[in-house]
Amino acid sequence: MRNAVPDGWQYLKVGNAIDSSDGGVSVNSENRVKSCKEFGILKTSSVVDGRFYPQEHKAIFNHELERASTNPKKDHILFSRMNTPILVGQSGFVDRDYDDLFLPDRLWQLKVNECYSPKWLSYTLRSQIVVKHITDAATGTSNTMKNIAKPNLMAIPMLCPPLPEQRKIAAILSSVDDVIEKTQAQINKLKDLKVGMMQELLTKGIGHTEFKDSPVGRIPVGWEVVRLGEIYTKIIVGYVGSVNEYYCDKEDGVPFYRTLNIRDGYIRNEPVKYVTTTFNDKNKKSQIFNEDILIARVGANLGMTCKVTGVIGTANIANAIIIKSVKTASSDFYMEYIRSDFGQRQINSGAAGGAQGVFNTKLAQELIVPVPPVKEQTDIADKLLSLDVVINRNEKKLSHQKMLKKALMQDLLTGKVRVTVD
Repeated sequence: MRNAVPDGWQYLKVGNAIDSSDGGVSVNSENRVKSCKEFGILKTSSVVDGRFYPQEHKAIFNHELERASTNPKKDHILFSRMNTPILVGQSGFVDRDYDDLFLPDRLWQLKVNECYSPKWLSYTLRSQIVVKHITDAATGTSNTMKNIAKPNLMAIPMLCPPLPEQRKIAAILSSVDDVIEKTQAQINKLKDLKVGMMQELLTKGIGHTEFKDSPVGRIPVGWEVVRLGEIYTKIIVGYVGSVNEYYCDKEDGVPFYRTLNIRDGYIRNEPVKYVTTTFNDKNKKSQIFNEDILIARVGANLGMTCKVTGVIGTANIANAIIIKSVKTASSDFYMEYIRSDFGQRQINSGAAGGAQGVFNTKLAQELIVPVPPVKEQTDIADKLLSLDVVINRNEKKLSHQKMLKKALMQDLLTGKVRVTVD
């Protein structure tokens, strides 16, 4: 049963607001951004939550250009008709003409009737109720790819306010999006700065004037280069096997971390399951303590590295590389080094050559790393971690802004909160 319709609003179908819908053609391309004189084919990732990201494209081969069709046009909406179950139905508002870009066959371009606000419709297509209708209407035998037929999209119901309200709602949500984009740009800039600092500090150190060649590049004369296993003598793997029978309530157990808890530079303490103390006592090898370093050894976050923090007493972990802390090395420094391009290239190379793309303890022991004096290790890590604090603060701010937008969309697009039209 539908909720009460706000005064002056009405239920319509998506198709009522669409004059036409055109698809593109998928052409062969290179996995790089085009140059200024080239043409690009959009990726499905170019449309996210009502926004259009033209930089998400690939350069079209010259001999394929004649096959390309349908450029993104101003005040149109791009709609992802085929994607993963979570991403099918993503859409984005096009702010201007893009004559050097083309649509693939998985994107439709929707021309909006002049009686409706294109930008408002782009947000409405991402509202909770319409997204649910899109998800329900998407079909496909594969769990990894879904498709929505054009008639099914056009038949989806939506709440429609008068045009002046549509425009005001779109303006409010656009202003929130602008704030979100500025925060994201700040985060991206800080992360780029962090990468530059890592490349500088992790190989050149602080205050050095004389350098020498090494397997990890030019390093200060006073530094050495060794294998990680020469510094950390205990590099082991977490518990491998079924744990279901050992799960218990928080009050009766010990925290049990999994690969999903290992994030890039920090350990995520929620969600955490709990295992019995009997299991923990029996599996001392996979116990972790503060200052240990963890590396995800398999899966989508292969290579993600963090230091254990926030553990009270002891905890246990499944299927991760555990580098047991030592007093003669800075865990923060080596966490940062393993996270860097220098460390990640070694991890990816090792995993690619191993069985089923798994990074194991032997490969971890063989990682080649520099050895600055411990005091310098600490100083370098402090500089890098201070930037992480700023990045994390901005990421929390971004998360809050996205939550605000989600709540605003729910209020404004359902008429729960009415806007005042000038």
